[in-house]
Amino acid sequence: MTEGKQVFVEKKKVKKIKGKDEKLKADEIEVFIMGKSYKVPAGLTIMKALEYAGYRFIRGCGCRAGFCGACSTVYRIEDEQKLGFDLACQKVVENNMYLVQLPFVPGVKAEYDIEKIDPSDSILLEMYPEIARCVSCNTCTKSCPQDIDTMKYIQMAVRGDIERCAEISFDCIQCGLCAMRCPADIKHYHLAQLARRLRGKYIDPRSKNLANRVKEIDQRKYDEEIVKLIKMPNKDIKELYVKRKIEAEDEGDLGGD
Repeated sequence: MTEGKQVFVEKKKVKKIKGKDEKLKADEIEVFIMGKSYKVPAGLTIMKALEYAGYRFIRGCGCRAGFCGACSTVYRIEDEQKLGFDLACQKVVENNMYLVQLPFVPGVKAEYDIEKIDPSDSILLEMYPEIARCVSCNTCTKSCPQDIDTMKYIQMAVRGDIERCAEISFDCIQCGLCAMRCPADIKHYHLAQLARRLRGKYIDPRSKNLANRVKEIDQRKYDEEIVKLIKMPNKDIKELYVKRKIEAEDEGDLGGD
């Protein structure tokens, strides 16, 4: 995910602006990629604009749907003071946007064996002692493309509240933009992943039916139903999904089926 490199290979033929004096069409904007100026259609995401300009993703494009966190992007709008942070597959390009794709985030990850680790109140602090340096500047939260209250889950980690830390960070996609901007060198996304693993392993109640369900799948009990779903129209599938029964909601338990 965030460990892999992002490499762009420029094609021979690119749609490049020769000079500032050339006028843009009504449906075009000007962006700067690796310091070069390009015309691209308005409304494209950063990722699509890069490809339109002639660049090819070798690695790092990931899911293209805002879930993998591989396409972390730093940008600046001309004459604006602040840098912007987002995912290239989600952020729509703006005129006079200067783009930089990040190869990876060099955040050191703590080593541990989840089977042997002790889920004590101090475990997150022991594994990532730098969280004690948090100055509550909230830069991490402002950098998050998922709108996660990153600073809050770090404070939960300092307090030893693994459950709340895991809950608040649930939508983290490991892009690493929070850690990149942190003055205290906190690796928020790695810590949050550990909190979620600890909660799933030691805190949340065990699923009552998971083992039985896995056994039934091995016995190919649902093959006929799967074939039926494959042939079903999308409208009918969505209706089934909306009407599905979730046992945890009935029982009021976290972590149930």
